[in-house]
Amino acid sequence: MKKIALLCSILLTLQTSYSQKNEKNRVIILSDIEADPDDTQSFVRLFLYANEIDIKGMVATTSCWLQNKINPKSIKKIVTAYGEVQPNLLTHDQNYPDAISLMKLIKEGLPKYGMTGVGDGMDSEGSDWIIKILEEEDDRPLWVSVWGGVNTLAQSLHKIKNTKTPKEAKRLISKLRVYTISDQDDSGIWIRNNYPDLFYIVSPGDEYSQATWTGINAYIKGIDNTTISNDWIAQHIQQNHGPLGAIYPDVAWGVEGDTPAFLSLIPNGLNNAEHPELGGWGGRYELYKPDFSKTKEGGSIVTKAPETRAIWTNTNDSYTPHIPKEYGRSLKPDTITFDGYQETLWRWRDDFQNDFAARMDWSFMNFEEANHPPVPKLTHPETFTVKSGEGFFLDALESTDPDGDNLSFLWFQYPEIGSYKKNIDLGADNVHIVNLTAPEVTKNETLHFIVKVSDKGTPLLSRYKRVIVTVLPK
Repeated sequence: MKKIALLCSILLTLQTSYSQKNEKNRVIILSDIEADPDDTQSFVRLFLYANEIDIKGMVATTSCWLQNKINPKSIKKIVTAYGEVQPNLLTHDQNYPDAISLMKLIKEGLPKYGMTGVGDGMDSEGSDWIIKILEEEDDRPLWVSVWGGVNTLAQSLHKIKNTKTPKEAKRLISKLRVYTISDQDDSGIWIRNNYPDLFYIVSPGDEYSQATWTGINAYIKGIDNTTISNDWIAQHIQQNHGPLGAIYPDVAWGVEGDTPAFLSLIPNGLNNAEHPELGGWGGRYELYKPDFSKTKEGGSIVTKAPETRAIWTNTNDSYTPHIPKEYGRSLKPDTITFDGYQETLWRWRDDFQNDFAARMDWSFMNFEEANHPPVPKLTHPETFTVKSGEGFFLDALESTDPDGDNLSFLWFQYPEIGSYKKNIDLGADNVHIVNLTAPEVTKNETLHFIVKVSDKGTPLLSRYKRVIVTVLPK
């Protein structure tokens, strides 16, 4: 009986930790819009997911690239374009908010750089708004997606510390989740040093090329980079795609460098924002105290500073893409394997770019004309336990597609996440079911599998399911 209770406890813990909740992620955006066209690009994408992400605020801020000015009017311009397509978006999903509601969420930070805008007397509409949303009767975490400087949040924290009881301050701060696109002012390191328990995702330092988020726009030698090309963007996003596409600007520095700060908030069966170590569209991160003393300088003008605490930051994936075959088995592993921190993000790039293109279609096409993502469904639990040497199967047979499209399947192991690091041979991995034998283990080990279910619509869309198998010794 004790063994049965232990197994039930293990399964319950895994299900509680890893399974996705059926609730929208709340988010407030901090944006140095107009410092680079990519903020506008990211807002266009964000609003197309406003049916699935609970946008609670958009704050115009400064950064090291825009130190003395804020541009809330530029956010309003994008919301106006969204308002023109929102009626058509409703034909695809009734949960798209109206533009008037979104307009009310646009707030202003101070037109001051970094820590010069933090302290007594430095409250702003934006910093007070963050506190207001935190104080709402809502148990969900509040994500702060930082596309520029983070001093508006720093001021919120300063005010909370100085106006709330220690118990209340701890409660409010515990609800915060921060994902920053590197450090774009000097308040980021101040926050991390002064609030050591704050959940914080960042690739710190001033050399952007050494950041996970750059996987969204890095040209990767050895793969097809079409979906970040200017021609692809013009064809699938900018031209003949309605008012939102028409205001999507050309790339200047790098396409959508801010988008990774909210990609993991999109419900797709893969993303689990509370667990950055599991990987997803926004990349994969691990919690540790990094040593950036040997990193190169030159990405921004923000001075590097030593980290005094553990943060969620860069980690590596070893990734072998699957490529289509003309005859025989439809997919096969490529002959090249990639390893690095950018790989944790760009490995999903074609999937989320196609998804973006489909959403742009939603802004002007009716439901029958456009494509919609498939709905993966397993024939078994997402977590279960087997013994060494025991046979088991993984099966997504009951998956469906809202458009009636034919479905493709791809099962793969994610060894970086499971405790068992050796590769498991899945055989024909492009079928709905794979039959496996649990490896021999000397202690409890976890195997982490993902099924990617894709339709054959235009553009091709994918969704996922995770399966965690606990293997016990004999």
